Amino acid sequence: MNPLFEEEMINQPIGWIGLGVMGEPMAHHLLTAGCKLNIFTRTREKGKRLEDRGAVWRDSPESVGRESNLVFTMLGYPSEVESVLLGSRGVVEGIRSGSVVVDMTTSSPKLAQEAANEMKKKEVLFLDSPVSGGDIGAKNASLAIMCGGEKTGFERIFPVLQKLGSSIEWFGPSGAGQRVKMANQILIASTMIGTIESLLYAERSNLDLTRVINLIGQGAAGCWSLNQLGPRIVSKDWSAGFYIKHFIKDIEIALEDSRRIGLNLEGLKLAHRFYLLAKEKDYQNEGTQALAKVLKELNS
Repeated sequence: MNPLFEEEMINQPIGWIGLGVMGEPMAHHLLTAGCKLNIFTRTREKGKRLEDRGAVWRDSPESVGRESNLVFTMLGYPSEVESVLLGSRGVVEGIRSGSVVVDMTTSSPKLAQEAANEMKKKEVLFLDSPVSGGDIGAKNASLAIMCGGEKTGFERIFPVLQKLGSSIEWFGPSGAGQRVKMANQILIASTMIGTIESLLYAERSNLDLTRVINLIGQGAAGCWSLNQLGPRIVSKDWSAGFYIKHFIKDIEIALEDSRRIGLNLEGLKLAHRFYLLAKEKDYQNEGTQALAKVLKELNS
């Protein structure tokens, strides 16, 4: 990457919409890199730390779009993405020709394609760029970022993405990034259930869970869910690095898109029922590791 080009990208006005568990630390990385940041979120209080560091509050997504050459969104649900990008006072109403919009929300491939088409009418490039790595990856700028959309747009914003993640790849046209994320979530959905079953079995066998995690986490059973969330389960830390309610949303997107391309994913359907049980028990606002509580209650 040409250093002058990288400096040009970092110094342009950048918009950030969505300051939740992951969005807020990601936006902080851009401020640390020296970016000029325009921000918006439904609850202004969530942006206070960023404002204290020099970010400029804007009163709507439309205003963020008008004041920025590059706009990122990091939201919870596809309905929010559609409203923020394409709705009344949305980004599309303020964004200028030649700009780039990047949606980092885990959303639907179909919506990504629709957003790209609407932005194209304004001569704006759109990338669907969901991430994986949870709150830890967001805080450490070590996220995996999977991108779909015009390759020229991806190449243009790559220096900025490098401030947010350590593994960054372009996979194809609009919707491709979201489909890579769905592949990711399909794998994690069942892996998480395997993790909690493994740890409950070890606990009932009177084994030291921390030592079990440290050992089997280095072998063939090693995975992000075990190594990162296993210790949280041991310490009964149910705080959300990734909400159960958002994972249910992701599973349902994956099931819907699978039907669209002619697939029947029985394992994912089984996992879906377990996550819905966690919601029924009112754990939807806790982290996915809280599935361990559901399994323990079923076996009490």
